[in-house]
Amino acid sequence: MNTDIENLFKDTVLGHPVGLFILFFTEMWERFSFYGMRILLILFLTAPMMSDNPGWDWPREHALSLIGTYASLLYLTPIVGGWIADKITGYRIAVIIGCLVMTLGHAAMAMETTLTFYLGLALLVIGTGFFKPNITSIISEMYKTRESKKDGAYTIFYMGVNAGAFFGMMLCGYLAENYGWHWGFGLAGVFMLLGMLQFILAHKIFGKIGGKPVKKGEVVLSDNVDSTNPEAVEEELKAEIKHNPFTKFDYLLIILSSVGGLLYLFNDPLETIYSKSLLPFEIAGMSGTNIVVLAALAMFLVLLITRIARYLPIVRDRLIAVTIFALFTVFFFAFFEQSLGSMTLFASDYTDRNLSGNSATIFKIVDALLTTIPLIIITYVITLIFKKTFTKIGASNIILAIAFIGVWGLVIFRLYDKFSQTEMTVDATWFGILNSFFIITLAPLFSKWWESKYNPSAAMKYGIGLVLLGLGFGILSYGSADIPPGAQTASVSMIFLILAYLLHTMGELCLSPLGLSYLSKLVPARMIGFMFGVWYLAIAVGQKAANTMGGMIDKISEQYSLGTFFLIFTLIPIGVGLISFFLNPLLKKLMHGVR
Repeated sequence: MNTDIENLFKDTVLGHPVGLFILFFTEMWERFSFYGMRILLILFLTAPMMSDNPGWDWPREHALSLIGTYASLLYLTPIVGGWIADKITGYRIAVIIGCLVMTLGHAAMAMETTLTFYLGLALLVIGTGFFKPNITSIISEMYKTRESKKDGAYTIFYMGVNAGAFFGMMLCGYLAENYGWHWGFGLAGVFMLLGMLQFILAHKIFGKIGGKPVKKGEVVLSDNVDSTNPEAVEEELKAEIKHNPFTKFDYLLIILSSVGGLLYLFNDPLETIYSKSLLPFEIAGMSGTNIVVLAALAMFLVLLITRIARYLPIVRDRLIAVTIFALFTVFFFAFFEQSLGSMTLFASDYTDRNLSGNSATIFKIVDALLTTIPLIIITYVITLIFKKTFTKIGASNIILAIAFIGVWGLVIFRLYDKFSQTEMTVDATWFGILNSFFIITLAPLFSKWWESKYNPSAAMKYGIGLVLLGLGFGILSYGSADIPPGAQTASVSMIFLILAYLLHTMGELCLSPLGLSYLSKLVPARMIGFMFGVWYLAIAVGQKAANTMGGMIDKISEQYSLGTFFLIFTLIPIGVGLISFFLNPLLKKLMHGVR
């Protein structure tokens, strides 16, 4: 294995092995397809049947109920996919399986029939479970002997994530809104297929890295002990010596709470959309759905509390801190993921997207620069890769070239179309690219902040992130203040939505990249898998909550106003952020020196 790692580092691009950039582009095409399809879901499901681009004409509540279940499952299946890769397939085979299944999912969705649509969503959920946890595991394995370079590697990889999301939402959204939904869904599938082929044909680069799993001993995290605190070191070592296995009762709670949670996830859209229920009973006036989800939550809390209580004091304190951060994460994603639902609806139905004259010209120029500059930079990286690897993995490079020629062709076609219009309408999906753009431009600034002497504590970062998130919704609330109750359309200035995305992205940079980092520092080795599962569960709960709350947009807008709807989304995150500020001293104490 070490020989394969050393061989990887013989051919480098920008100081990193070529293998990293193979993974970069594989992830980029997967994110291209994922975000390209994701941005279309709410618009396709709610588009009127009698229109130039007919959709399914679902009520918003129905669409968001289905999307919430889909988004939640995307964060649950990686727990299973990671386990399968660890025990059976190895990381590379799991990534290939994920790519293939997702390609079939996108192809099914492009057919636009009811059966193939649901089949496509199911395949995407399964494929993501295999792909998502394992491609990052390959990076971790690649840099085992180069720990000092690992942060830089993940930064480059993260740029691939955002580049894929940026171009996926822009190009899939453009084709879907202007030429038909099947073009957008189909394009997502084409690039997923190209990403898979490029990865398969580059397998020789990796040697045995990411191959079949081998039995490994326990690995203690190197960064989870404060070496300056002798008491912490002693407690941590005792915690590792004291084995804390899962009991039969633990496994029973895991099974029952998992079954209950999954029943709720599947039953909610079934009940909302089709008025059918997997849980057709009531107890004391409470529906079966509510009973099951509350019981599942209660059992999971019992499991979490009893597991944490078995650890020694310092480890127990740190696990309590992780649990509190996980709760803040639920709140954050419950509001941040409105971008998938209510904010996309706001862009489509309540935002003035029509431009003419000088404003249209300025937008076209800015849009062209936003599109072409990143593409030129990535194309330059591709030429460096070709020079280093064409003799070794020429077929993979040819697939990569075909993919980028396709992207360039679509970008030029789109820009020509936009520049040929004297009056134009900005695509509703265009606003989705702002998050990726702001991440790419602002991430270096936030990184410098975290490295400076003004680096805030974990609780302060969470609080700042939540407050910024709330302020973003405050801008939308102010912008929509004049929209009367019950209005289905309006013409609010685009600037409000742009500023909201800016603040939301700043909030994301304060919170989202830090969660797993703190998790790895605070959690003992023997519980790391369980707590990673808890973390993904927190995000999954946030995803479902986001779309459940977003589904109330019509009820609240009709009874009060759209401004009131966004005001609610302003006050709650700010309130939770203030609680995080208030808990800062306690959380510092619970973390026992970990920063």
